[in-house]
Amino acid sequence: EVKIEVVIPEKERSKEEMSPNGKASPMIYKVNGTARHYHLEEHPIASNHYHNPKDMVEASVCHIKDLENGQMREVDLGCGKALLIKDSGEFHAVGHKCPHYGAPLVKGVLSKGRVRCPWHGACFNIGTGDIEDFPGLDSLPRFQVKIEKEKVYIRASKQALQTQRRTKMMAKCISLSNYNLSSTNVLIIGAGAAGLVCAETLRQEGFSDRIVMCTMDRHLPYDRPKLSKSMDSHPEQIALRPKEFFCTYDIEVLTEMQVAAVDIKSKIAVFKDGFNMEYNKLLIATGNTPKALSCKGKEMENVFNIRTPEDANRVVKLATSKNVVIVGASFLGMEVAAYLAERAHSVSLVELEEVPFKKFFGERVGRAVMKMFESNRVKFYMQTEVSELREQEGKLKEVVLKSGKVLRADVCVVGVGAVPATGFLKQSGINIDSKGFIVVNKMMQTNIPGVFAAGDAVTFPLALRNNKKVNVPHWQMAHMHGRIAALNMLAHGTEISTIPYLWTAMFGKSIRYAGHGEGFDDVVIQGDLDELKFVAFYTKSDEVVAVASMNYDPIVSKVAEVLAAGRTIRKRDVE
Repeated sequence: EVKIEVVIPEKERSKEEMSPNGKASPMIYKVNGTARHYHLEEHPIASNHYHNPKDMVEASVCHIKDLENGQMREVDLGCGKALLIKDSGEFHAVGHKCPHYGAPLVKGVLSKGRVRCPWHGACFNIGTGDIEDFPGLDSLPRFQVKIEKEKVYIRASKQALQTQRRTKMMAKCISLSNYNLSSTNVLIIGAGAAGLVCAETLRQEGFSDRIVMCTMDRHLPYDRPKLSKSMDSHPEQIALRPKEFFCTYDIEVLTEMQVAAVDIKSKIAVFKDGFNMEYNKLLIATGNTPKALSCKGKEMENVFNIRTPEDANRVVKLATSKNVVIVGASFLGMEVAAYLAERAHSVSLVELEEVPFKKFFGERVGRAVMKMFESNRVKFYMQTEVSELREQEGKLKEVVLKSGKVLRADVCVVGVGAVPATGFLKQSGINIDSKGFIVVNKMMQTNIPGVFAAGDAVTFPLALRNNKKVNVPHWQMAHMHGRIAALNMLAHGTEISTIPYLWTAMFGKSIRYAGHGEGFDDVVIQGDLDELKFVAFYTKSDEVVAVASMNYDPIVSKVAEVLAAGRTIRKRDVE
């Protein structure tokens, strides 16, 4: 074990290298008088790269001619599987399952030295196993490949074959005990995907100063999409990282803490309870706040916005064998309807549009999805709104629609959209647009130096749509925003160029989607909508701007790779 401890002489500390509390930032140190940044292998953490020989397994998996260039094969090493890839004449071996939700990567898309997951679009470098696009936090394990007598052998650790995931090496904080409690080098407001990926990326890049995340939630970061897709999940089941992870890598999380204001001149975040925290770099990743109903009775018991695991769990409990009304055929509303359809006595869905998802997936796909819901006992009340919620003995009893229809209801779930949670920034001087979104550039920087923003609360230039400023409130994008923000806190100058990728799951079926279809003027559909086996290409003028599919993998990942390579897909190419 080699440990390096670097102490910077007092006179060599420049102002830029200071943490806000006046202590030298350990991020930069001097070697022979020249400033240098830590690289992970130089970082003062002992890490054992040598596997126990008893843990290693080696197996012959195929003949060198069994795989053509650009081919992938799942191979069995006896105690676990690996993904063998032949690319540009070279063999590579990595984990065979996507660490996000376990998708078989052999069914994914291989392109330009990386493999893209067929389910949710995460990308992994085939040479290193490193994650290059999201969702998910972990990389793939990489295995040693050797060629002997025209046979391909893989040598791997049994543990890696079993876990199928690898957490990148990370730095730790140097001497936390020296810190003043009310100051931090990096403050992250919000503990969703963007905030967590930002903190992890800083540590992966060798940043060893203090990182504090704060959240209004009572839990450590969790997999928020599961709240509407798997509603009876408990917080510990959907945690993105265990509690020990945050302790190990010195990422401090302040739960149930709300920031009330940010003073950009003094670099201070003011909390609702009066506590102040000084920062050097700031990430705002507060996400959004669900819109409430504006009708009479909206404050009543048993009316829910699903914001936390407790909300989701309570809705499932109250809805079982009872009457449920869902307001809004949004992603959240539709996923909740699908989840409760088997459990509730009745599920009614109220929506202003004539077809669910019309603006997002188009009318034909929307109708096909609606038909699937109706065959699963979900009743739709379209082109109407709620005018009143009525109670009996303090509890919800009926939902009255503007059409005059009265629906029996024991539980009501509201999914009518959301607004960015940026009200606390109104007087801050940080640039916010007319809808409340924080405006950032391609490096996730706001108009204020040292202040970054990420996730659902921002608009950013989307390369795919000629750098048009867009808001993409989806899980994968929040991950990527957090990574880009972290790299630019460290002055890497990295610009965002990812292709948006999202999915929704209902009745055991998934719709996958890539691109940004806002303002599409036509939809080209291949396959069979009635059978729910189709691919839909969304076009604007003559160009494909987005794609959606059901039971047609890995087409969405294929299109995402083509778009990521900067290539244009024309309407005639898909007709």
